[in-house]
Amino acid sequence: MTQQIEIGRLLRAGTTGFVAGCRVNQLSAPSFGALLRAPLGEGYQIFGLIYDIRIDDDGLVRQLVTADHVSEEVMKDNRERRIVPVEMSVLTVGYEQDGKVIHLLPPRPPLSLDVVYLCDDKDLTRFTEKFGYFRHLLNCKDAPVGEVFAAHILQAGRARGAEGGRWMEAATQEIIALLRDDYPALMSALGALADIS
Repeated sequence: MTQQIEIGRLLRAGTTGFVAGCRVNQLSAPSFGALLRAPLGEGYQIFGLIYDIRIDDDGLVRQLVTADHVSEEVMKDNRERRIVPVEMSVLTVGYEQDGKVIHLLPPRPPLSLDVVYLCDDKDLTRFTEKFGYFRHLLNCKDAPVGEVFAAHILQAGRARGAEGGRWMEAATQEIIALLRDDYPALMSALGALADIS
């Protein structure tokens, strides 16, 4: 890992997923479909894909949206010093134990306030060598599956540089094979994937 980009801390977690929170001014790092990792020590870390980013309101925001004129200073102050966190819903897609990547659900979830990092290109490439983790996304009822696949495949393809096109094609073929018996889901996924090519 060349550069560790801390994007937030865990708010709550389960075996199948977790919610991480960050400040509004940290929002430039995480993106929809990004692969995250939550290191838990002793050679163990959990990987997950962001499938939703939510910014809840608070009392001040409710008042500001009804005001006639909101100054730039007030807007900047609200965005930079805002107490309400940005919440990222993350689907657990695997874990690493002693250097080995495993595309199964982890033995235990991360704990509240554990730090969550954005995976760099090296980690992203290493985790996505095989497509076993796709089944976790296909089973997630809360995620817009086709859109998450498209965003994730685009990011993982870019991380591979010149080899990215070949990997993206193989990933698309794997999705077609996995969804061959679910025509509506297949068409949704292929429609989203068509927009990234």
